Amino acid sequence: MRKFIFFILCPALFLLFNADFCCSADIRIENISELKTVLKKLKPGDSVKILPGIYNSGIFLKNLNGNTESPITIEGSDPADLPIFEGHGEGLKVSNSSYIKIQNIIFKGFPTNGINIDDGGHTLNPSHHIILENVKIFNIGQHGIHNALKMSGVDHFIVRNCQFKDWGGAGVDLVGCHNGVIEQSSFQGGKGSRTANSIQIKGGSRSILVQNNHFNNSGTRIVQIGGATGTKYFRPPTTDYEAKDVTVAGNTFIGGEAQFSWVTIQDSHVHHNLFYLPHKWLGRILQETKKSRFKPSQKGFFEKNLVVTDQRVKAYFNVGKGTAPETFVFRENLWYRLGGESRPVLPTLEKGGFYGIDPMIVIKDDGSVQINSADPQVLSVGPQAYTPWDYGKDFADVKIPPVIIPEQNVSIWDRVKALVE
Repeated sequence: MRKFIFFILCPALFLLFNADFCCSADIRIENISELKTVLKKLKPGDSVKILPGIYNSGIFLKNLNGNTESPITIEGSDPADLPIFEGHGEGLKVSNSSYIKIQNIIFKGFPTNGINIDDGGHTLNPSHHIILENVKIFNIGQHGIHNALKMSGVDHFIVRNCQFKDWGGAGVDLVGCHNGVIEQSSFQGGKGSRTANSIQIKGGSRSILVQNNHFNNSGTRIVQIGGATGTKYFRPPTTDYEAKDVTVAGNTFIGGEAQFSWVTIQDSHVHHNLFYLPHKWLGRILQETKKSRFKPSQKGFFEKNLVVTDQRVKAYFNVGKGTAPETFVFRENLWYRLGGESRPVLPTLEKGGFYGIDPMIVIKDDGSVQINSADPQVLSVGPQAYTPWDYGKDFADVKIPPVIIPEQNVSIWDRVKALVE
């Protein structure tokens, strides 16, 4: 009987005296030294709540892993009064980690990267299941090739309801990332900042969804699908594309030199966006690598977008050498040009486009867009006609819709009709 009681009590005593190892905890932090100490001891299910204030340092996380049922959360304790991190180097560095959520924090004024999340150079073992929500990243490396958010070798990630303002390189730079979503976030360029891209998706990235974001004068190539990545940085290392299966949908673009670009890409769907007054081009189709392993930039699908331009746009698409523009498909977009001919010259003939209908757009003081037209053709395109994609619950695998490029099926009669018109 004594042996039986002993075996019953031992597990209970083990749990009692080792609570730090078995039970999650809510941990409140009010200074940087406390935070650095706590971050070294986190375990699945822990939640770190950072009190409002100024924290003059960055955060470093390495080999920190939660799990599906018990992720690790690091967050500001008050969503209405966010803690501010500022200092030298990077605001937040995460390596070789998984099942982590960062939310309700401001990273400001760091000279290199605001947030840098990577696989630690272990390209076959990505960081994964990372969520950033209500994170604000301001004034990052404004004059160099520095990024507000850099992610290299990260899979199954969500960037949601974040704000990016004033950076040098990219607002979000993805290198070899897969199965991820960037949504409901705002990107604002600023005077004196280099601001190359709002979002750049490259280095073998695949299955990425960019939906319901707002871009305001935020780049020379606001959303760049693809790029020109050094071969040693590709994940996986032997792809024949910079980016593939990328969807850009339901977004609003205002200003910027070129509002999106396809660079050494395959299978990309750009649909239900508002493109308002680009400064030079609507889009670009480019091939920025001469390495023989890469296929020509090809198979983009531009559908049901609302496009408003003025006299600054001389050519809607800048098509570079070494690309395959004949593989790009244009369907059912609405085009309106202020004070000029609305029908654009495109790389291939569009099927079912609408031309010359004024959507009656007003830009409000807060930068939001109001479309006043009640025309059913206007209402059938752009963000107002887009239903956001449900990619699954937090910390489950992120499921992105596959990109399917339709065949070019414009009839001979359609081609003749277009020439006559």
